Amino acid sequence: MAKLTFVGGIHPYDGKDLSKTKAIQDVLPGKELAYPLSQHIGAPAKPIVAKGDRVLVGQKIADAGGFVSAPVHSSVSGTVKAIEPRRVATGDMVMSIIVENDGLYEEVPFSGRKSLDAVKREEIVGLVREAGIVGMGGAGFPTHVKLSPKEPEKIDVVIANCAECEPYLTSDYRRMLEEPEKLVGGLKIILKLFPNAHGILAVEDNKPDCISLLKQHTKDEPRISVKALKTKYPQGGERQLIYAVTGRKINSTMLPADVGCVVNNVDTMVAVYRAVMEGRPLMERIVTVTGDAVANPANFRVRIGSSYEEVLEAAGGFREQPEKIICGGPMMGFAMFGLNVAITKTSTALLALSKDEVSALEPGPCINCGRCVEVCPGRVVPSRLADYAEHFDEEAFLANYGMECCECGCCSYVCPAKRPLTQQIKSMRKIQLSKRKK
Repeated sequence: MAKLTFVGGIHPYDGKDLSKTKAIQDVLPGKELAYPLSQHIGAPAKPIVAKGDRVLVGQKIADAGGFVSAPVHSSVSGTVKAIEPRRVATGDMVMSIIVENDGLYEEVPFSGRKSLDAVKREEIVGLVREAGIVGMGGAGFPTHVKLSPKEPEKIDVVIANCAECEPYLTSDYRRMLEEPEKLVGGLKIILKLFPNAHGILAVEDNKPDCISLLKQHTKDEPRISVKALKTKYPQGGERQLIYAVTGRKINSTMLPADVGCVVNNVDTMVAVYRAVMEGRPLMERIVTVTGDAVANPANFRVRIGSSYEEVLEAAGGFREQPEKIICGGPMMGFAMFGLNVAITKTSTALLALSKDEVSALEPGPCINCGRCVEVCPGRVVPSRLADYAEHFDEEAFLANYGMECCECGCCSYVCPAKRPLTQQIKSMRKIQLSKRKK
């Protein structure tokens, strides 16, 4: 079988052996849950409950604040304790709905469907929107917007991003192994929106068991195929994935729909299936808790609004005090200074490392070796872009395609001078994106 890939990329230690064999475990939350109103790209959700209100599992507690926005639902039954700013994993203070869990887990009635044939095509996007589904690979783009391109008839490829190329993460892997029928079901629902499209389950070849299992589940599905991707980081990046699977190229000014593609993460597609077929909104997700500082690395089904402290406790706590705690994976995740923050729709992992190897490095001057250029999937020159960013030369940064950087971290990883290339480029990109918004 041909292995599909892209130009550039790296092969870091993947760390997946720590948790890949651990089946998904359910974790019940503690007494208090926090639901940030900004768990997605776009306008914050607007509260539709008030302090003192009683809420049920699955009840909508905040509605979308615009087209590019998403509702928020309670994952427990209990009482609204407050609506106030709370710290989130990025360190920002975000307005949040605080619910005191009564431990009863009383649910609102959910109306499911027996077959996909019973679902009208025009209903699907509305059901996805009402369920509050967003991209759960980390981006958080509202899924109903992604499923509403201007010219749906031109969409001819729907890709299920099953790569999970980020080191240490195994939540998508376990989801594929344990609930393949829901993943395939979610893909079939999305294909119903795009009658001219073919569905592709794109899986890295370091997951042969998933490839085999998904092939079994799609053997009678003429509109769906399974494709093996070469194991390489960042194979799961949207641009890299589309190129590997279709040979089509997109840049920072384009959307996948511009080249006839729609891409969704594994957990997102499962959420679509549950919303449409079971009538259940997005209230939970799979989180990998891993790293050499964790006592028992594992994968957990966690109710949104729970705290990272609770899920770490379910993994046995720390084996030793970590020097670095990361929300997400080591390449594109970000450092955390505390665990008393809420798990959101975009939370993928908690990674605790006994040694902070990056902080111990002493950056030196560029030696012009060109390694950053060789591995860059965006085909830019990271060393130059980092120089422009460091000197606030915005004109040169833009002229040299600085906005084409996908912030994957490959350049920083291979740099023999240990320069923080990605971090410098990322800072300048943030400035430019902020100016565009204004």
